[in-house]
Amino acid sequence: MFRIMIIEDDEKIRRIVADALRKWQYEVIELTSFENVLGEFEAAQPHLVLLDVNLPVFDGFYWCQQIRMVSKVPIIFISSRNQNMDVIMAINMGGDDFVQKPFDLGVLVAKVSALLRRNYTYQDDNLQMSHRQLVFHLSNSSVQYGEQTAELSRNEFIILQTMMRSIGKIVSRDDLMQVLWNDEQFIDDNTLTVNVNRLRRKIAVLGLEDFIVTRKGMGYIIE
Repeated sequence: MFRIMIIEDDEKIRRIVADALRKWQYEVIELTSFENVLGEFEAAQPHLVLLDVNLPVFDGFYWCQQIRMVSKVPIIFISSRNQNMDVIMAINMGGDDFVQKPFDLGVLVAKVSALLRRNYTYQDDNLQMSHRQLVFHLSNSSVQYGEQTAELSRNEFIILQTMMRSIGKIVSRDDLMQVLWNDEQFIDDNTLTVNVNRLRRKIAVLGLEDFIVTRKGMGYIIE
């Protein structure tokens, strides 16, 4: 069962959201004290955080930044603030999405479900994958070649696992974009290229060149 932490000081909104999530069989943690949000987060180890911007003591931007120092957990901001700068600030601080109040509960639950699916469907803490002496540790999102290791971002993790499940086969750009971003049509095609190139560089720095090969007009392959 996925565990979701709601960091929202408006009790009415918090309970409405919590009830909706519980109906979908999520475990919900409702934060009611906001002096030590990071400590509460570390104790609960949620799979996703719903985070209000306007909070007592420190605002949501501050707590998002603190959480990002210790975790890559998905974070959705929920706020009545609707200026573009607020959205930009939320994303720059490490948020994954921004939902403006008042919001439709169905839309919020759908966003929660989508983020959980993208972040956890491809993870299995008990497995590792290897090819050409490169070891891919799924438990901590890292790759190892010899004595050298490198940590992967969420997107790099998904790209590498998707491709290592299809060693010797071409994986199309469309397939990778579907796995990474589902139906988000606003994603620029160049964003995939950037993510693949970053992954390539990390592996090359470890000492393994040309691990991911481009097949022009077709996609990518690990041979």
